[in-house]
Amino acid sequence: MSFNLFGSVGDSIQLLPDHIANQIAAGEVIQRPASAVKELLENAVDAGATEIRLIVGEAGKSLIQVVDNGKGMSAADARLCFERHATSKIRDINDLFHIHTMGFRGEALASVAAVSQVELKTRRADDEVGTYIEVENSQVVKQEPSAWQSGTSIAMKNLFFNVPARRNFLKSNAAEMRHVIDEFMRVAMAFPQLFFSLVHNGQELFHLERGSLKQRIVQLLGNHYNAKMVPVQEKTDYLNIQGFIGKPETAKKTRGDQYFFVNNRFIRSGYLQHAVMQAFRDLIPADSFPLFVLFIDLDPTQIDVNVHPTKQEIKFEDEKIVYAFVQAAVKHALAQFSIMPTLEFDLDAGIQQLDAVSKPFTEQQQTAARHSGLYQGFTEKHQAHFIPRDSNSGAGADNGAGGDSQLNTVNWQQWALPEEDVSKAVFEWEQPAKKWNLLSPAVYQQYEGRYIIAPLITGFLLVQQQLAHERVLYEKYAAAFSGRPVATQQSLFPVTINLSPADAVLLEEIRPDMVPLGYAIEPFGNNSFVVQGTPADLLQGNEKATIEQLLDQVKHFSSDIKFSRREKLLRTLSQQHAIKAGTSLTQTEMQQLVEDLLACQTPNLTVTGKPTFIEFTQDYLSRLFEGR
Repeated sequence: MSFNLFGSVGDSIQLLPDHIANQIAAGEVIQRPASAVKELLENAVDAGATEIRLIVGEAGKSLIQVVDNGKGMSAADARLCFERHATSKIRDINDLFHIHTMGFRGEALASVAAVSQVELKTRRADDEVGTYIEVENSQVVKQEPSAWQSGTSIAMKNLFFNVPARRNFLKSNAAEMRHVIDEFMRVAMAFPQLFFSLVHNGQELFHLERGSLKQRIVQLLGNHYNAKMVPVQEKTDYLNIQGFIGKPETAKKTRGDQYFFVNNRFIRSGYLQHAVMQAFRDLIPADSFPLFVLFIDLDPTQIDVNVHPTKQEIKFEDEKIVYAFVQAAVKHALAQFSIMPTLEFDLDAGIQQLDAVSKPFTEQQQTAARHSGLYQGFTEKHQAHFIPRDSNSGAGADNGAGGDSQLNTVNWQQWALPEEDVSKAVFEWEQPAKKWNLLSPAVYQQYEGRYIIAPLITGFLLVQQQLAHERVLYEKYAAAFSGRPVATQQSLFPVTINLSPADAVLLEEIRPDMVPLGYAIEPFGNNSFVVQGTPADLLQGNEKATIEQLLDQVKHFSSDIKFSRREKLLRTLSQQHAIKAGTSLTQTEMQQLVEDLLACQTPNLTVTGKPTFIEFTQDYLSRLFEGR
């Protein structure tokens, strides 16, 4: 049997044209404007530039330009760089296991040229004249000599102009710009010895002078971290770890400012994040996340950086040893700067002067202590659970479980009303096949500042106050977008807040959705905003911290499900504004919260699926204790 390698009339398989193959490959590398920003910035770093400028128009949709003062390219290299798999960094297969550069696969510029209109200007320092090239749809449409400074400028225009379906999947300018800023910050943080700037629509968002790593972190993440970071420095034969970690008080409720770099390449690694979290265990709450910017340097042969198109996921030869080194380095840094908790063995001299210490423990007092129920409960065998009967309750009291029961009954009479008044004092809430009858007025009880015991006619509800308030606020805020906006309280003295460029872009994006929720915030120029008003039921005077926390939670909103921007805002605000555990409530506040909860469309669950209350009926309690 023979095969016709050149095909025939009935054949179905054919080779794709180069421009279509390039567009398909570009889908792996250039997913959005931020993807192109990452590739172009990394190429500028590899070119040996000391000054790198990023210029963006319409969040990268109309323009992405990177200008550097690197070594530049010859005319032949300038044309060849747009071909697929054209690279100056790989000569044979062994080079793949000794990667020291940021880009190496030769796909970045080919992918860029496949989905945009590209203009390249470049010149080497020794050349008298530079090169100008125009590329469209992977085809070089113009090449000519050009006057240009030493270095390279690559401008991408009209991203996805030839793939309109792909362009339609792009988010709003504000959302795409946040991704651009994220990629810019990662590259700029990895190379503090280089100058970086970012200009968007003619406005300079970042101007980062050369400096130390700590200076670069403060420039990017904010001045408030300046005195709240601890250096990490560990050198071993296998790897070196350096960088900074935040003190425990900088921990946030979201995975915000956490950066891992391996050989100066930003990576994502939940495994190594767990190592840092373990080092911080017992120093921060379990639901908080510390700041860290850590650089791991090790032999390139011990890692594989080519396991993902974006190169943000890598594979270690021995993950366990890297985990152990990271955890030990962070622990060492915390201990070195006296941040780790220690046991205090010095006894306060004032304690010795207390009556309980200075007075003798007489024999009479010792005898009385031995006969106490508390002493016997902890000394007699199998008696630690025993609760002695209250002598005032009567020896013959029937607790419904037999006369020999050791457990006292709960005094339900404190909540009871005369039967003739019950029908007039019931708050009713109905759902299909369900009716709740709350006693009102009645005595509500709060337990440990977390739970509310709300009496029913036939039992009681155990309400988790924070989760209940989250459900109430969520439905209240959701209704604000259906014609029932939250009332705004105008600030007597408007507060001005200064934000980082990334947070300023985010606030501008969500600001229209905050208006129905009671917020009145106006831009004030240069990444500043003025808070003119806040929701009427929100305490005044803490506007700055409230908005900064809101932005941090929205920015790092974590969920397995993708939610809309509005849904993220609703969920974040309801969690942020809910009363916290440990808050003491009055009788009126407890009753109002329970009634508001039972008036919700879905009162028994939070939006994340957690139960807001548990119902205890008399029938259920009887079955539980009496087996009926």
